Amino acid sequence: MKYTKLMSMSLLVLMLAACGDVETKTPTSAPTQQEVDEEVDDDKGTEEVNEANEAEVSEEETAPAKPLYTLNEANWSFKPIANAPSKVVLLTIDDAPDKRSLEMAKTLKSLNAPAIFFVNGHFLDSDEKKAVLKEIHNMGFAIGNHTQTHADLKKLTEEEQRAEIMQVSETIEAIIGEKPKFFRAPFGSNTDFSKALVKEQGMLLMNWTYGYDWESKYQDANALKDIMVNTEYLTNGANLLMHDRVWTAEALGGIVEGLRAKGYGMIDPATIQGVTGQ
Repeated sequence: MKYTKLMSMSLLVLMLAACGDVETKTPTSAPTQQEVDEEVDDDKGTEEVNEANEAEVSEEETAPAKPLYTLNEANWSFKPIANAPSKVVLLTIDDAPDKRSLEMAKTLKSLNAPAIFFVNGHFLDSDEKKAVLKEIHNMGFAIGNHTQTHADLKKLTEEEQRAEIMQVSETIEAIIGEKPKFFRAPFGSNTDFSKALVKEQGMLLMNWTYGYDWESKYQDANALKDIMVNTEYLTNGANLLMHDRVWTAEALGGIVEGLRAKGYGMIDPATIQGVTGQ
C-alpha cells in the first residue's frame, strides 16, 4: 500500500512537471578556484583602470592653465604668447566688493566673460561682504589686491605700505582659501618698496590701459558704454579699468557685447604669465 502511494505521488510529480507547474532545475557544478581567482583579477583590473582614469581627470581639473599672455609694462597691455589670439582685452573691476560687485559678477558670468575683481579690505568689514567676495570667487572670477584703505602708497612709510598690502591679502586668503594673484595700487601709484613686496608675495603688479567711469561726463551708462567700446585707446591686449559703480554696473553688459561686436575676446586671468603657479 505504501509502495503504491509512493508510485502514485511520483507519477503525479512527473505529470505536473511535464505540464510546467513544477519548476525543475539542472544542478550545476561549483566554480573552480582558478575561475574565482580569474574573476577577482578581472574586477581588480577594472578598478585600477577606473582609478587611473579618475586620477587623470582630477589632474586635468587642478592643473594650472597654460600661459597665453604676457604683461607689457610699457603700456600695461597684454601680448599673446605663440599662437594665442591677439584681438583680446582684459576686464578688471576695482573697489570690490562695494555695492555692485556681485551684480557685475553675475552679468559677466551670464555673458561668459572672465575678469579680475580688485578688492579693498575696508569693504570686507562684515560677514555679508565676506560672503559676497566668496560668491564672486566661487563663480570663477580672479581676485586681486587693491590695498586695505585705497591709500596713495607714495604718501606712506614702508611699514604702512606693508600693512596696506598684507592686511587685505590675509583677509582675502581667510575668506576664499587662497592668496590674491594680482595687485593694483590705488591711483596707479607704486613705490619701489611696494613693487618689491608685491613680487615677493607672488602677485603680478599691473595698472591699466584706459578707463573712464570716474570722470563726471561718463557717470552715465550710455555715455560710458560708448566710450569704453569706441575710444581710440582700444587696441589689442588693452587692460580695461572699471569700478564698482552704479553706472558701470548698468553699462557692463553693453560694454562686453560692444567689444565682442568689434571682434574682441576676453582674456582669462588664469592664462596670464607670471601669476603664482606658472
